[in-house]
Amino acid sequence: MADFDRDLLFLYSENARAKIKDLSMLLKKSPQRLKYAMANLDKEGLVANPHCIFDYSYFGFILFRVYFKGGYISEKDKATIISQLFDNPYVVALYELSGEFDLAVEIESPNPSKFNKELKKVANLIPTLNNYKILLNVVTHIYPRLYLPKQEFLDFSHEIIVGGDRVVETFDKSEMTVMKNLLATPKIRLTALAKQSDLNIKTAVSIMKDLHKRKIIKGFKYLVNTNKLGIFKFRLFLKLHNMSQEREPSLMNFLLRTEEIIQVNKTVGDWDMEVDIESLDKTRIRFLIIQLREEFRDLIETFNIIEFYQYYNKNYLPKYLFAE
Repeated sequence: MADFDRDLLFLYSENARAKIKDLSMLLKKSPQRLKYAMANLDKEGLVANPHCIFDYSYFGFILFRVYFKGGYISEKDKATIISQLFDNPYVVALYELSGEFDLAVEIESPNPSKFNKELKKVANLIPTLNNYKILLNVVTHIYPRLYLPKQEFLDFSHEIIVGGDRVVETFDKSEMTVMKNLLATPKIRLTALAKQSDLNIKTAVSIMKDLHKRKIIKGFKYLVNTNKLGIFKFRLFLKLHNMSQEREPSLMNFLLRTEEIIQVNKTVGDWDMEVDIESLDKTRIRFLIIQLREEFRDLIETFNIIEFYQYYNKNYLPKYLFAE
C-alpha cells in the first residue's frame, strides 16, 4: 500500500484542472510543496487518465456496457485486445474485473443498430470473445470519494448526474473544436486550448464557461489507481422489484449518503442497478452490503458482486464524434 496524502489525493482526483493556489488555500500548504506532491501522484501512477465529464445524452448518444467472460487466456491476448479496443472510436471506457466477468467495455453510439455493428467488431477481435452480457445504461450518478479525505470539503459534496432523458443540442464549429481538445487533453492550459482551437483566449474561455453553464461539461476527474493505493473496489449488481415512488428515493438517498459508494448506474438488462463501492477497509464493504440488503430487502430481488481489477481507459464522448 502506497503512503499518500488522502486530502490531496481527494482534491486532485476530484478536479483534474484544480489550480495549485486554490489547493494551497484549502490544504494550508505551500504551492511549492503541493506542486512536488502532485507530481509524485502522477509519477507513481496513483492517479491517471484525466478526463472531462461530458454529458453524452446532450449529443443524442446511447451508452451500452458489455461484460465479457473468458475473453482471453494469456497476458499477450489481453494486451492485444486492449490495444485494439483503444483504437475503436466508439469505445469510451475499458476495465478489467476479477470474477464472473473478465473485461467490461463501454460503447457509445447514436442508435442500437450502430452499437450492434461495433459490438461485432469487438467480438471478432479474438474468437473467444463470444460470451458476454449487454446492458443499456440509463443514467449514471457520480459521487465524490468522501471516504478519502480526513477533513471536510463542502465544495465537493455534490453528485454529478450523466445521461438520462435530455433534449439533444446542436454545437457550432468552435464549440466542437474546444470539446475535441478537452477530450484529447483535459488538462490543457487555456492559452494552448485557444491556440489549438484557432480562437482568441477570451472566446475559448467564454465557450468553456458556457458549456459548463449548459451542463454539457460537468467536471474533470482522474482515475485513481486503487491497487497501488491499497483501496478495495467492488461493483455490486442489483436486480430490483417492487419499486415505488416512495422507496426508490429512499434507496438513492442511502447510496448518496454512504461515503464509500462512488458511482451508481441505473441500467436495463439482466440487472437494474450497478453500485461501485470503494474502501480502505474490506470489512467495511461487507458491512455496507449487509446493511443495504437488510434495509432494502423488499426491493432487492437478487444481487451479485465482482471485484474491480484495473481501469485502462475512461472517457464520456466517443472519438468518432470529432473525426474529420
